[in-house]
Amino acid sequence: MPEKIRVLIADDHTIVRMGLTALLETETDIQVVGQAKNGVEVLAEARRLNPDIIIMDLMMPKKDGVEATIELREQLPAVKVIILTTFGTSDGIAHTIECGAAGAVLKSAEDTELVAAIRKVAAGSSYLSPEIKRQLAKDPPVPELTPRQMQVLQSMTRGLTNRDIAKQLGIRQDGVNLHVNAILQKIGAANRTEAVAIALRKHLLKM
Repeated sequence: MPEKIRVLIADDHTIVRMGLTALLETETDIQVVGQAKNGVEVLAEARRLNPDIIIMDLMMPKKDGVEATIELREQLPAVKVIILTTFGTSDGIAHTIECGAAGAVLKSAEDTELVAAIRKVAAGSSYLSPEIKRQLAKDPPVPELTPRQMQVLQSMTRGLTNRDIAKQLGIRQDGVNLHVNAILQKIGAANRTEAVAIALRKHLLKM
């Protein structure tokens, strides 16, 4: 008999973990070996259980799904991650895929889609929900900003002028001007107000 696909479920909502466990345990080729309620716990449980696949919520306390996925790729590269999320921005999902997740499924998807994703990823492929593919095509992720650009963008969300930002960061104002122009170009904004609106909509900053 072929070995079952060993799955660890990580979500901060007990009812979601219980529901997913009940769903997956009806499949003869899948075994739920454990659960975790936050990003720190999923790392510990992954090291202890060494599952084949982790079903990972994108937004979790202590460590989010992106941080946990990055550490898993470093510590347990053979373990594959499928993101299961209601978080609809293309940037969050795209960044998680870039960080090593093998797939992503929306929580609103049919039960059969998650099962199919698990089997596909276990076989060595990747999987993205059709809804996520459409979202990525409709709203492409923003190119990664540099740490300094993130600082400037954060200051822009607080309504600071370029002169105020220069004083705050201890750099020349013409340097701030260059950073602001680079941010506008990367985000695809026509002005500072639009850049802030896009940053907030796409959850680029933790407010």
